[in-house]
Amino acid sequence: MRRILVCVLLLIASPLHAAERLNVVASFSILGDFVRNVGGDRINLTTLVGPDSDVHVYTPAPADAKRVAAAKLVIVNGLGLEGWLPRLVQSAGSKAQVVTASAGIAPLKLGSAADPHAWQSVPNARIYVTDIANALAAAVPDDADFFRAQAKAYLEKLETLDREVRETVGKIPPERRKVISTHDAFGYFAAEYGIQFIAPLGVSTETEPSARDIAAIIGQIRAQKIPAVFLENISDDRLIRRIAAETGARVGGTLISDGLTGEKGPAPTYIDMVRHNIKALTSALDH
Repeated sequence: MRRILVCVLLLIASPLHAAERLNVVASFSILGDFVRNVGGDRINLTTLVGPDSDVHVYTPAPADAKRVAAAKLVIVNGLGLEGWLPRLVQSAGSKAQVVTASAGIAPLKLGSAADPHAWQSVPNARIYVTDIANALAAAVPDDADFFRAQAKAYLEKLETLDREVRETVGKIPPERRKVISTHDAFGYFAAEYGIQFIAPLGVSTETEPSARDIAAIIGQIRAQKIPAVFLENISDDRLIRRIAAETGARVGGTLISDGLTGEKGPAPTYIDMVRHNIKALTSALDH
């Protein structure tokens, strides 16, 4: 009897963080990396759209509804990126708080729509991380200091990353800072760092370019002497390879746009992604 009592007392006295961790769902891999850096071992994190997958055209699986139903927080990008998610939350009967990580960012416009790819600017990524830290701290006040300390350390890394990108782009001759990418995923990068991106697809990979669109881009490459075209890790590469073949522009490599790679790929984290992209861009443009 005494042994049972001692065991019960030990269970009461011991921290139950593992059992009490906050269940958090992130909509896609880049957000998942931000959440992981802030939440650390104080949360149980599930990411719906995994590595090398396209959040624009994702179709939720039945297991996703269970994950959302069990979550206390669902962290989304917003800006029209996850058109499938409100229906998923509703069908799951979830009582989770939906947190828009891009809140506070002034969206760029592409026609009448907002450009959702705000994470491609590192200063914007800092806003995402701050929003996520505030949401986690509000959800678990006892862990607020931990979340804020984690966020502070990660924000310092992002500040260093931002400086790296600016210094690297500064070495590319201004007249060579023009590239073709598959879809309009790099508008915020372009606005922040001064590289011009031209894309045959629109803001979403769901769109299909017309023959006129492709002909216009081919003409633009020739007229402006655009030196490189880039593939994307989430997109079919046939269109870009065709454009390269018809213009003689160099295929500069693969840019990471809307989803991180797996652990063995070149960009399993957001910081890896930005470094990979800037290295690919500079190696293609800086000579």
